[in-house]
Amino acid sequence: MTELKKNSHAITTGPNRAPARAMLKAAGFTDEDLRRPIIGVANTWIEIGPCNYHLRRLSHKIKEGIRAAGGTPMEFNTVSISDGISMGSEGMKASLISREVVADSIELVARGNHFDGIVCISGCDKTNPGVMLALARLDIPGLALYGGSINPGKLGEKSLTIQDVFEAVGAYSSGKISQEEFDAVENHACPGAGACGGQFTANTMSTIMEFIGISPIGYNSIPAMSEEKDSVAFETGKLIMQMLKQDLRPKQIYTRKAFENAITSVAATGGSTNAVLHLLALAREAGVELHIDDFDAICSKVPLITDVKPFGKYMAADMHEAGGIPFLMKRLLDGGYLHGDAMTVNGKTIKEVAETGHETPGQQVIYPLEKPIKPNGGLVILHGNLSEEGGVHKAAANNVKHFEGPAKVFEREEDAMKAVTDNKIVAGDVVVIRYEGPKGGPGMREMLGVTAAIAGAGLSDGVALLTDGRFSGATRGISVGHIAPEAYVGGMIAFVQDGDIITIDVDKRELRVAISAEELSKRKTGWSAPEPRYKRGVMAKYARMVSSASEGAITG
Repeated sequence: MTELKKNSHAITTGPNRAPARAMLKAAGFTDEDLRRPIIGVANTWIEIGPCNYHLRRLSHKIKEGIRAAGGTPMEFNTVSISDGISMGSEGMKASLISREVVADSIELVARGNHFDGIVCISGCDKTNPGVMLALARLDIPGLALYGGSINPGKLGEKSLTIQDVFEAVGAYSSGKISQEEFDAVENHACPGAGACGGQFTANTMSTIMEFIGISPIGYNSIPAMSEEKDSVAFETGKLIMQMLKQDLRPKQIYTRKAFENAITSVAATGGSTNAVLHLLALAREAGVELHIDDFDAICSKVPLITDVKPFGKYMAADMHEAGGIPFLMKRLLDGGYLHGDAMTVNGKTIKEVAETGHETPGQQVIYPLEKPIKPNGGLVILHGNLSEEGGVHKAAANNVKHFEGPAKVFEREEDAMKAVTDNKIVAGDVVVIRYEGPKGGPGMREMLGVTAAIAGAGLSDGVALLTDGRFSGATRGISVGHIAPEAYVGGMIAFVQDGDIITIDVDKRELRVAISAEELSKRKTGWSAPEPRYKRGVMAKYARMVSSASEGAITG
């Protein structure tokens, strides 16, 4: 195995590395361990929240697999922010920023320790793209394993996810459910470890990880607490050693075709709008040309064929039982929607892997291509005077093609949430939440609390919400996020006032506000961005460095 130590020999081989070896022996490594290839195991475990809570269990199995295949694993940890816990609070601003910290920290530890290969274990909204970014930067043999989805919560005969809790807030505030019913939803929605159970951001990014080829096909979608997850974790440890022998690297996998396959998976599953942000960022790190309008071009051709939450009936665990990613991949490949020659970490092409996919008899989650849920995929990119660089609309989450109404403008998420729970938002309104963008937030908070409260109040088809911030993958209703340029840099959204008529036209791909040139000039006179909320520390650093949402909100 010594010929596979292309990097780690720098800290383990020769007389002058005796101090390094002494330090490593103090941590329990032996001479035999150090003669083998060293594989970093980047774990995003935390004991805060269910998404990553179980990842230590999986890392043990991965390390067993690495040792069995002749390598020496070295595990380390990085950070994670739970979106579900921080949602609606100031803490949510840390979420997107954590994507960069995850990528940066993995890159630093891997470079500092000269790993020969790396396995990343992720479990939630930002750790998934964070590890993908790190793998692109390092470009050593590496792959990612997703911790898996939570099992559905149960309340009587009803299956629950965290989405139901957020929507219960609106239902309770509007008097549609009692205190007892409200408490029951809270207490039964999340039964144990695993990421949020619908095709929300975590499961959207997990699907992408398989379709783009950086995760072993069929492994990610296995639910978190399944015994099968342990066995595939062991196999993942063995697989990294095979990749090391083949010198198979992430940038051989992250090709333009792979990115198109990833976008196709988002379209077919009605995935999270966050996929746009994360794939744009990943393409930049991988050196692949990708534009925000590429999402619209692909989604306009790919049918929506999975009946999953937040808009459908079923959970991610149900999709796995229906045949999972291999079967979904096979269905899309048979329809001509995928590049079958794209490579995967399995050492096989998408076509070779998809041929193993099988449909579970009687399943009702993944629809036939000839009878899709909708003829077009889940995302639409809107341009216009209110979003010159683009805004992202989740068409899968509603059936509205045209919406027009007066603006109700809020300078931050909390003010909009109060207006909703105080029943001050009515059908026909266009709620505008600004100064929540990458720089203005900073950190581009998700507005699930507001959109879920609107839905819980029964207004999901009657109220639109626009923001330069983001939306959760659990969001449903009429929403346009990622509006760029953002308010903080003087985008048009900064100059909207209460009562301005805003038009969303899905067919024309337009987002416009009716403000005359003369009136706009008056409003711009004397305008300046508000004082930054954070003047020191990581939040301030991020705000200074981050790019537009239309470029992935990257810092490099």
